[in-house]
Amino acid sequence: MTDYFEIGYITKTRGLKGEVQVAFTFNQPELLKIKSVFVEINNKLVPYFVDNYKIPMPMVGYFNFEDIDHIDKAALLTKKKIFLPIRLKPKRKKDEFFFTDLIGYTAEDKQKGVLGLVEDVREYPQQFLASVQYQEKEVLIPLNETFIVEIDKTKKLIVLDLPDGLLELY
Repeated sequence: MTDYFEIGYITKTRGLKGEVQVAFTFNQPELLKIKSVFVEINNKLVPYFVDNYKIPMPMVGYFNFEDIDHIDKAALLTKKKIFLPIRLKPKRKKDEFFFTDLIGYTAEDKQKGVLGLVEDVREYPQQFLASVQYQEKEVLIPLNETFIVEIDKTKKLIVLDLPDGLLELY
């Protein structure tokens, strides 16, 4: 599956004619050129041709697939991840940096020192959160200008100034 990248997952059916709603995990879905997608079913990627799709709001799309013309057929695809071939991934500008690029970086707090590696970055409607293993617990750290002191791409380091008590919540 290294030749593919995840663009989102099918959240639910929409209407009776087989349309599905997709929650995008890919940052800028409007840049994607989608003629077909690959749906992960039983750890295999199954191709589906796209009749049409629209992105009516940020990070949400509505898709109609060929041969999926009824809600019962569409229901079988819900909660499944969807992928595109890596060759269709939009090229990014040299200086572009996304919060997801922080995965694998060392997180360091000005007061507490090294916290651990950023294992995942999750996007929520209001913010991005970095998942870090700190003292054998998963800690979610809000990624925003208030807490980020510096991001050093060469050292793969993110320096944070976290408010007192945030780490103790865990």
